[in-house]
Amino acid sequence: MHVIVCIALIMIVLLQTGKGADMGAAFGGGSSQTLFGSTGSSTFLGKMTTVAAVVFMITSLGLAYLSGHSMKNSIMTDKKAPIEQKAVPVEPEKSAQPEPETSPPAKPVQAQ
Repeated sequence: MHVIVCIALIMIVLLQTGKGADMGAAFGGGSSQTLFGSTGSSTFLGKMTTVAAVVFMITSLGLAYLSGHSMKNSIMTDKKAPIEQKAVPVEPEKSAQPEPETSPPAKPVQAQ
């Protein structure tokens, strides 16, 4: 129902013409000289916009209330938390090649 009201509200608003959309208002027509534009009697689309906006707000508040108070019906309430295990450090593998042999230290050269 909420999605249907959203789509209806969007369509109703897009179907309406804006205030001062006629050519007379662009050149200073007599009816557009009021402070907030000509109000006149409310049209059918204006009344439908009000009704759709009120229904949209009520359904939004209802959905917000339901989502905040529906934790009793969770699918995860009967599941236990997973056991955390500590990681064991892995020792680095020794290379297959033998380590190079170290040569004995060089003898100091004596001056002759």
